[in-house]
Amino acid sequence: MDLLIGIPTTTKMKFFASIVALLLSAAVAADAQCLAEDDNVQHSKADNPLARTRLYKGESIFTLKLLEAINAATPSENVFFSPYSLYHVLLLMYFGAKSDTEQTLRKGLELHWTEDKPVVWQAYNVGKKALAMRFGQNKADEIQFVSVDKLFFGKQIPVEECMEDKFFEEIEKLDFEKDPESQRLYINNWVENTTHGEITDLLIPGSITKNTKLAIANAAYFKGTWQSKFKPEETKKEIFYVSNERQEFVDMMHVEGTFNHAANEKLGCHILELPYTGQDEASRVSMFVFLPPTESNALDKLLARLTSSPDILSEVVNEGISRRVDVKLPKFSIEKTVDMKTVLGRLGMGKLFENSADFSGFSKKTQIGFDEVLQKSKITVNEEGATAASATVAFSFRSSRPADPAMFHCNHPFIFVIYDYATQAVLFNGVYRQPE
Repeated sequence: MDLLIGIPTTTKMKFFASIVALLLSAAVAADAQCLAEDDNVQHSKADNPLARTRLYKGESIFTLKLLEAINAATPSENVFFSPYSLYHVLLLMYFGAKSDTEQTLRKGLELHWTEDKPVVWQAYNVGKKALAMRFGQNKADEIQFVSVDKLFFGKQIPVEECMEDKFFEEIEKLDFEKDPESQRLYINNWVENTTHGEITDLLIPGSITKNTKLAIANAAYFKGTWQSKFKPEETKKEIFYVSNERQEFVDMMHVEGTFNHAANEKLGCHILELPYTGQDEASRVSMFVFLPPTESNALDKLLARLTSSPDILSEVVNEGISRRVDVKLPKFSIEKTVDMKTVLGRLGMGKLFENSADFSGFSKKTQIGFDEVLQKSKITVNEEGATAASATVAFSFRSSRPADPAMFHCNHPFIFVIYDYATQAVLFNGVYRQPE
């Protein structure tokens, strides 16, 4: 939360996400180690410099599977969420998981590259510090990104000493037994402060009770300004083709500039990179717009192709050719609350919510089990900073006149991804189908 000091509120493009996993249980005896049988012995292996890269490659694969699962759960709605936020909450769960539950999370989080938790913890810890260094001192006109994790334990829970040592920055003790409603409001206020007042009332009344043992949370805040801003005077009402049978009017923004553009045959779509100001070339943050054709079910086909190619993101972010592009993007806002418990079930992680789930790594003397996982996300888009794009009928798959500006008019459904080059991680992504 301290990282937010000095962040301005006047920026025109913002993304916000917050997720809370509630763990409710009764006390029962259990026997377990911490991260490993001997964390210190394995520390030398935890210094592997490739661990962070492998961790975020796993997150990239998880991101695409998550996008397909959420899209399948809400096939006719706009989609917006933070895979980065959810991944961090599940990663904290992984550190406290044991036996089959640990293996379920290891598989779901694409951690097959190691079986050693200390290695994963080291990668997590190094990444957290690197994030603070990158975005902690930015100027007002540069990118701002803050991601904060919290382990809100009940005061009566005997947390393992090694957990308190390794996660002393994340752990906070709350008195759920004495005053659960006040603790619910406290968590909501923490989320609201961390997201600069944009995500409010994440936990509804009754979601925290005297039986709550642990609430694991991540709150993420991002804001950025386009390198090539859209001109407000050129924003006009135009038709957006929701489907062949349905059209709606949207406020369509316009800019012509030089952007990285590609026509990807593997995905069968056009891709445009819209970079934000701030950061150097190697650590820039950009929005990538995936533009399927206008044929029936084109969006679903694109999602299927994305998830069937684990390395596709690392490929497409480097294949664009710099050229003049005439861009039109809708001006919009999306706010969504997603029940991630249902979505995770689609990804084969439903066992996390069964009574037999083992999270004894958090506490040997208290049984802890998942009850609910929620994420609330919000995006605001306009001329100074925006995230949305889609192909136009006038733009053929292969341009026969590459010297002319390519037409990238976003007048039908599309997919967008906010990508961080430094970590090769997707911070936010979504699907825009229609004006709300």
